[in-house]
Amino acid sequence: MTAVVNDYSDDVMDYDEVLERFDPVMGMEVHVELATRTKMFSASSAEFGDDPNTNVDPCSLGLPGALPVVNRQGVEWAIKIGLALNCDIAPYSRFARKNYFYPDQPKNYQISQYDEPIAHDGYLDIVLDDGTEWRIEIERAHMEEDTGKLTHLGGATGRIHGATASLVDCNRAGIPLIEIVTKPIEGAGERAPEIARAYVTALRELVKALEVSDARMDQGSMRVDSNLSLRANGTTEFGTRTETKNINSLKSVEQAVRFEMQRQAACIVNGVEIIQETRHYQEADGSTSRGRVKETMADYRYFNDPDLPPVLAPSEWVEEIRETLPEMPWIRRARIQEEWGLKDEEMRDLVNAGALDLIISTVEAGATPAEARSWWVAYLAQKANEAGTDLEGLPITPAQVAEVVGLIKEGKLTNKLARQAVDGVLAGEGTVAEVVAARGLEVVRDDGAIEKAVEDALAANPDIVEKYRAGNKKVTGAIVGQVMKETRGKADPAQVNQIIAAKLG
Repeated sequence: MTAVVNDYSDDVMDYDEVLERFDPVMGMEVHVELATRTKMFSASSAEFGDDPNTNVDPCSLGLPGALPVVNRQGVEWAIKIGLALNCDIAPYSRFARKNYFYPDQPKNYQISQYDEPIAHDGYLDIVLDDGTEWRIEIERAHMEEDTGKLTHLGGATGRIHGATASLVDCNRAGIPLIEIVTKPIEGAGERAPEIARAYVTALRELVKALEVSDARMDQGSMRVDSNLSLRANGTTEFGTRTETKNINSLKSVEQAVRFEMQRQAACIVNGVEIIQETRHYQEADGSTSRGRVKETMADYRYFNDPDLPPVLAPSEWVEEIRETLPEMPWIRRARIQEEWGLKDEEMRDLVNAGALDLIISTVEAGATPAEARSWWVAYLAQKANEAGTDLEGLPITPAQVAEVVGLIKEGKLTNKLARQAVDGVLAGEGTVAEVVAARGLEVVRDDGAIEKAVEDALAANPDIVEKYRAGNKKVTGAIVGQVMKETRGKADPAQVNQIIAAKLG
């Protein structure tokens, strides 16, 4: 059969059939924006969310004569990441120019590292959902600068295809990036999508623990490119790979790998040529769509940047940085799991949900582990799902959750009122105290008002009074419910029950 070039993105093979025929080979490229105060090669602010094109300078705009100066903290944090990934740190590395044209890269080249990266040959051990450990080999972790950002107008999808105009924001141009590249991940089989998600989860947890990045995938400070190819079972030669770019959630990482396995398998059996290309992940249905033909290394025309000297990392400096490494996430997890008495699967669920750090911070702010877990993995997880974001994307802090928990303990809020307070914070109505005051949520402590509500409810339900006095103490739930309705949920149920018991003798 003659191969034809076609997208065939709508034609996928059943996943079980894919596994019967093919063996997936993966490679992950993760870009981590460093949380330095200034950019990698200039003094402009690296603050996220400022007005477009306000954090710019001659260097990040690519103006003639502008010379880059290396951000020392960016180099130090790159070494820190390399050490945490068990990499060898190069005592001598260089910056190179990666040449290509994009409208959001004013210089028409990106300062990166090519054949002499700062860190190389490491590994990261990850834990899968069933407790299985898997080692991901790290090829390299190198320094580079981020590009600007394009906003496409007039199209239906927000992408350049179909757009009538594009706006360029150079605030992000020059932000320090660390690109972490794995070696080919082979032998994953049916667990390839799960392994991809678990790796990104572990890496995200690691860089956050190092306090070098907030790793907010929803804001682009951590972006994932997944490379995937298929080979026939029993063969060793790699197939042609595709690269799905800028995946921005853990769930999407898993879905993108799974879909590409199914799509490529359908292409192969239908005689459709798989070309080396970039692809875009579609959040709506978990599919990928064609981007552009992928360049080769030769297309980038790398050469050493003549404006930047080599980066020297003497062993004494590297060891000083090693001494600053915090408790590693897997060690902290084991300690916390023992302290909180969690089962293995409970801890994995917290990690996979991105809830562990939030729960720890909530406990540090005054809540108990059980209280913090209840809020983050139940009510707030539901809110995050409704908003189409992850837990960290919710506009509420662990300290605010702990404050709500404290108000419940003090008897100032019921659980129902507490949820309303949280809803107000999520809606941007202010702090916890401001929301409670504005919505009038605090529990009513006026004995007279509550007593009057109880008397009215008892008078309206003589049958319940009769059953209670006949020995059925459980019937008072209806009375409590009526009182809570009358007080708009602001009465203390315990106080209501005490008054009912006193009234009925």
